[in-house]
Amino acid sequence: MSTTPNVPYRLEFSVEVPGTPEQVWQAIATAKGMSAWFAPTEMEEREGGSLHFTMGPEMGSDGQVTAWEPPRRLVYEEDWAALMGMDPDALSPLTSEFLVEAQSGGTCIVRVTSSGFGTGAAWESEFWDTMGPGWMPFFDNLRLYLSHFPGQEATHLEATASHPGDADALWSTLHHALGLRDEGATVEVRGATGTVERVGERQTLVRLTAPVPGMLSVFAWDEGDGKATAGVRAYLFSAEAADYARREEPAWQAWLQG
Repeated sequence: MSTTPNVPYRLEFSVEVPGTPEQVWQAIATAKGMSAWFAPTEMEEREGGSLHFTMGPEMGSDGQVTAWEPPRRLVYEEDWAALMGMDPDALSPLTSEFLVEAQSGGTCIVRVTSSGFGTGAAWESEFWDTMGPGWMPFFDNLRLYLSHFPGQEATHLEATASHPGDADALWSTLHHALGLRDEGATVEVRGATGTVERVGERQTLVRLTAPVPGMLSVFAWDEGDGKATAGVRAYLFSAEAADYARREEPAWQAWLQG
C-alpha cells in the first residue's frame, strides 16, 4: 500500500560570498562550477535539464532543473526516494532553490532553501538533522573558490577509510598526524603546503599553494554502529593537477587505511 507524503521538511540558510552575480551564478548553476566546490556534476544548463551529482563510488543523485533564471535564481529537484532506496510513493522530490542577491562592495548573498515531504519516519528526521551540518562545509569551499579560483575547472582527489571507534577520537588522531592547526596557520600536509582557511567540527579546510594550487578538506564523520570514517577531498586547479591527483589519491587512500 502506498503512503501519501505529507510531513514537511525544510532547511534554510544564507551565505555571503565574493564575486559578481555572474561569477556566483557560474559557480552555483553550471556543471563546471558545481564540480569545483561541491561534487562532480553533470547538468543540462537550462530549465527542464537533467542533473546528476556523483557522491562517491557507485553513489549518486539524479534530478532535474525546474527553474533557470540567470544570474538570479536556480531551482532543481532530486529523486529523494531513489537516493535513499525508498518507496517512490512515500517521498516527494527533494527541492533546492538558490537565490543570488548582489551586495555593495563586490559580494553577493546566496540564499539556499531545501525542502521536501515525507511520512514522518524517524530516518527522515535524521536525514534532515544531518543535512545542514553535512552541507554547510561545502559553502566554505564556495567562498574559497570564488576568492581564489573563480571560473576555473577543478580536478578531484578523494580518499576515505572506515575505522572502528568514535569519530571524535578518529578526528583527533587525524588532526594530530597531519599537523593541522588554527585558521590562518601555514601548514604542510603530506608534502603539500597551504594555509588553514576554516576549522569546523571534525573538519579543516586548507587552501593549497604547492605543489599544485587548490582546496583540501580533511574530515571525519560518524558512521554509527561503532564506526567512523576519515577522509580527504581536494579540488585542484592547474595543468599539473590531473597527474598529481593520479599519483596522490592512492597514496592518500593507503595512508588513511593504515
